[in-house]
Amino acid sequence: MPNLKDLKNRIESVKSTRKITKAMQMVAAAKLRRAQDAAEMSRPYTERFNAVMAGLAAAAGGEGAPKLLSGTGSDQVHLLVVMTAERGLCGGFNGNIAKLARSHAAELKAQGKTVKVLTVGKKGRDAIRRDLEDSFVGHVDLSEVKRVGYDNAQDIARDVLNRFDAGEFDVATIFYAKFQNVVTQIPTAQQIIPFSVPEGTEADEGTLYDYEPSEEAILADLLPRGVATAIFSALLENGASEQGARMSAMDNATRNAGEMIDKLTIEFNRSRQAVITNELIEIISGAEAL
Repeated sequence: MPNLKDLKNRIESVKSTRKITKAMQMVAAAKLRRAQDAAEMSRPYTERFNAVMAGLAAAAGGEGAPKLLSGTGSDQVHLLVVMTAERGLCGGFNGNIAKLARSHAAELKAQGKTVKVLTVGKKGRDAIRRDLEDSFVGHVDLSEVKRVGYDNAQDIARDVLNRFDAGEFDVATIFYAKFQNVVTQIPTAQQIIPFSVPEGTEADEGTLYDYEPSEEAILADLLPRGVATAIFSALLENGASEQGARMSAMDNATRNAGEMIDKLTIEFNRSRQAVITNELIEIISGAEAL
C-alpha cells in the first residue's frame, strides 16, 4: 500500500494535470467557434462551385477536354495527399485520417498500383511513416501558420499541379476529416485529379448557360482553381474537426482526472485512518503496560 506522502504527491500531480486539460478544453472551445464558422461559410461556395464544374464537365467531356478533367488515360500511379494536424492531444482525429489513407494505399497496392504520399501536417507524417515511408514524396509544414488561409491552399495546389504536369502521378486524392459536430468528425477521401464530382453534388440542369469563349477554355482556367478550392475546403474542415476533437478529448481527460482524484482521496483517507488507528492502538497498549 502506498504511503501517505506518495498518495498526496500523486493527488497533487493529477490536480495539476486536470488544470492543464481544463485550460486546453477552454482554448479549444474558443478556437472551435471561429474554425466552425469558417468551415460552414465555405460550404455553400464549394458546393456551388462543384455544381458549376459538374455541369461544365458534362458539357465539355470528350475529345479536347483539359487534362485535369480527362486524366492521363491511366490510373497506375496514385498520389495520396494526407492532411492532418500539426499537434496532437485531439483524440482519434489524426489516427482516423491516417488509418483511412493506409487502408486506401493497401487496396491500391493490392491492385498493383504505385502509391505516392504527400503529407500536410506532421502528425499525419508520423502516423503513416512506418508503413509508407518508401512512398513519401513530400511534406508541407504548417506549424508556423497561425491561421490557415487560401494562400496556403494555393501553395499546396501548386505543388500538386506541378507534379501532375511533370507526369509524376495519374490520380490524386486528398484525405481529411469532415466536421459534423464536436463529437463526430468523418474521415473523408476525395479525388481531385482528374476532376471527380463529389458525392452528393448535382449539376445544375434546370438552367441553360451559354459560355464564352467555350466550356473547354473556361474549364482550363477553373480546374486548377478547383483543386485549390477543394484543398482549402479540406483545410477548413480539418481545422474545425481538430478543435472539436481536442475539446472532446480534453473534456474526457478532465472528467477522468476528477474521478481519479476522488479514488485517490478515498484511498488517502483510508490509509490515514489506518495510520491513526495503529497509533491509538500503540498508545493504549503502552498505557495498559504501565
